[in-house]
Amino acid sequence: MRVGIGYDVHKLTRGKRLFIGGIEFEHAEFGLEGHSDADVLIHAIMDGMLGAAGLKDIGHYFPNTDESLKGIRSTVLLKRTKEIIFEEGYFINNIDTILVAEYPRLTPKIDIIRQTLADILGITVKQIAVKATTEEGLGFIGAKEGVAAHAVVVLKEK
Repeated sequence: MRVGIGYDVHKLTRGKRLFIGGIEFEHAEFGLEGHSDADVLIHAIMDGMLGAAGLKDIGHYFPNTDESLKGIRSTVLLKRTKEIIFEEGYFINNIDTILVAEYPRLTPKIDIIRQTLADILGITVKQIAVKATTEEGLGFIGAKEGVAAHAVVVLKEK
């Protein structure tokens, strides 16, 4: 078994579409700023997957200087990352994540996010945990300026 840790953070910006965990939060006043769709949860999971496989980070495989990736859905990048770790001889055992945000309200979407990620990765919902917490009004997250995500990924060899 191999364990990897992923972390990502993105700034909240008015007028952007908001994607977290592969789903769109329709009618959101703010979205996450980034080169891709800035899906902070998926990016943390991807880094955890790559780290567990002993590979370089997502910036190596999907650089923000690559114009072909501008605005790309992170769900596409997650599928590619799954292929990369599979080619290295690994498959996902389980994933545990924490979303840290004051905005948006995440708890009502957790089950949909888990199912979406499980479907993309070809795993069961029981193999992925998604939890949400706030910063109790502290720091940039507490000020509703950004969203962060942490992920731990456990891989098994094929």
